[in-house]
Formats: sequence, C-alpha cells, structure tokens
Amino acid sequence: MDEAIQSPPPRWFTLAAIAALLFELGACGIFAMQMTVDVAALPDDQRAMWDAAPTWMLVAYAVAVAAGLVGAISLLMRRRLAEKLLLLSLVAIVIQFSALLVVPQLRNLTTSDDLFLPFVIIVVSYTIWHFARRALARSWLR
Repeated sequence: MDEAIQSPPPRWFTLAAIAALLFELGACGIFAMQMTVDVAALPDDQRAMWDAAPTWMLVAYAVAVAAGLVGAISLLMRRRLAEKLLLLSLVAIVIQFSALLVVPQLRNLTTSDDLFLPFVIIVVSYTIWHFARRALARSWLR
C-alpha cells in the first residue's frame, strides 16, 4: 500500500499494541517456565497432566507463543504481517487447548475449573487478532 494513502492510527493504538506485546511476553515467559520445569518435582496431578499431553499440543503451544510474540512486535511496528501472525497464534491456541477435550487422558484429568484460563486466553488472543484485523482494514498497518 502506498504510504500517502495510509491513515495515521489514533493515539491509543500504541497503548493497545504495547498491551498486546505485554500479554505475549507473559505467554512466552510461562512457556519457558513450563518447558524447563522438573517434571519429577511436580505434584502428582500436574505430573499426570504433563505425562498425558501429546507432542502436538506442545508444538501448537510453541507456535502460539512464537507467532503471538512476533505478531505483537509487528503490530507495534505497524506491519501488515501482524494480522496473519496473530491469526496463526489464535489458531494454534485453539489447537493446543483442544487437547484438553479430545485427548481422553487429558479429558479425564481436566475439571470444568481447569477450562476457565484457556477460555480467557482464547478470548484475549481473539481480541488482539481482531484489533490487528481492524487496524489492517483501517490502513493503520503498512
């Protein structure tokens, strides 16, 4: 898109992009902690969930946090790529958390209370992607 045609974003755009970046940095921090945890030191219920988690769930988790972080950085830099990366992150998050429902071992270990945080993460991730999509439609991204 031609620079002359671009619309300047409103002042709050940068604050929203920083909030998205902070959310994604938090997700990366949690991912790093989970990948470096000593599984043997976990309580029995957490170790059982760790052992039941399929590889594809962990791969989706890695894709979600990596795409989310790069997407949030791209959003802050006002790059068009942000929307696609944040959509990839959202799809990977849905795939990751679907394991809680479709993998029998995880489903048996998951309580309804355990589904609250994944629901919140999906809603926040959708909101960030939707924000990027609207920014793209309004020509705030280049």
